[in-house]
Order: sequence, then structure tokens, then C-alpha cells
Amino acid sequence: MSARNYLFSGFGGQGILFIGKFLAYKGLIEDKQVSWLPSYGPEMRGGTASCSVIVSDEPVGSPIVSNPDVLIAMNLPSLDRFEDKVVPGGVIFADSTLIERKVKRDDVTVYYIPATALASENKMPTLANMIIGGKILKVFNEFDEQSVRNALGKVISAKHADMLEVNLKAMQIGADYE
Repeated sequence: MSARNYLFSGFGGQGILFIGKFLAYKGLIEDKQVSWLPSYGPEMRGGTASCSVIVSDEPVGSPIVSNPDVLIAMNLPSLDRFEDKVVPGGVIFADSTLIERKVKRDDVTVYYIPATALASENKMPTLANMIIGGKILKVFNEFDEQSVRNALGKVISAKHADMLEVNLKAMQIGADYE
């Protein structure tokens, strides 16, 4: 990998900024150059949220991701807004629980993951973001349990340390989803 540009997008409260921060910390732990740029509306919960993440072997010149290699769409408005911005040959991960339509493009690879349903079924309703995160790492052959655990340890506050194992489990569910 020389550089991979990610754009995470969804409703506020879906953990968009958290999964982006996780991915950035994972890159830092692996001695990559990273950038994490959150963006959200004033409503936060329920409003729109997006997060640009760049993980690179070289220094990152700008934190802005206008044309992502990888789009993570956690809701239909996000897919509608950013689908056309993904570079040809890019990858789209869509939460198929909340997005009923198919991606219109045929020059990208698409993974439909019913992340919200899987989170609910596994009694972790707030972790659809981590389920998709696990799938992303698996697709790119970057799911290493120790580096995932280390990155989670950086982004989960001490107050919520008890959530580390459940987040790891959610990521494993995503990694195992076919």
C-alpha cells in the first residue's frame, strides 16, 4: 500500500468518527503516515457525520479526501452523496440494513454488509460501525488481532475499557461475514 484514502459517512451517533479514529490509530501503530479529519453537522446525533482517513507509507500532503479509494456508507443519504466520488477501481462498503438500493456503478467493488442487523442480532446495537470495520480489514488482508486490540486500546477511553472485548468481537463478526 502506498496510500489508501477512506471516507466514512453516515448519521451522527453511528460511530463514524470513532471507526475513522480507530483506523488512523491502527495505521500509527503500524508506523504508517496517517490523517484523520472529522466533519459533522451541528446536530451531531441524528445529523450527518463523515470522516476522512488517509493511511499512507509516505507523508500525507492534505487531510481532505475528495475522491476516496474506499467509501463506507452507513446510510442511504451517504451513498447517494458520495457514490460518484469514489475513484474507478475503488471499493464501497454499504450497510445493507439501512441501504436498500444497489450501487449504480460497475467500475467499483461493492460489499453489502447488514451491519446494523448483525449488531442487533448479536446484542451490540451500537457497534455496526465496528462490524463494517472488521470487514474492511479482512477485505484488505489487514485484520491482525493484536494490532486491532492495540488500536482499540488507544481509542476506547479508560472509562469504557470494559468495551474493548465487545468491540473486538464486533470486528470479528464483520471479518467473518461472507
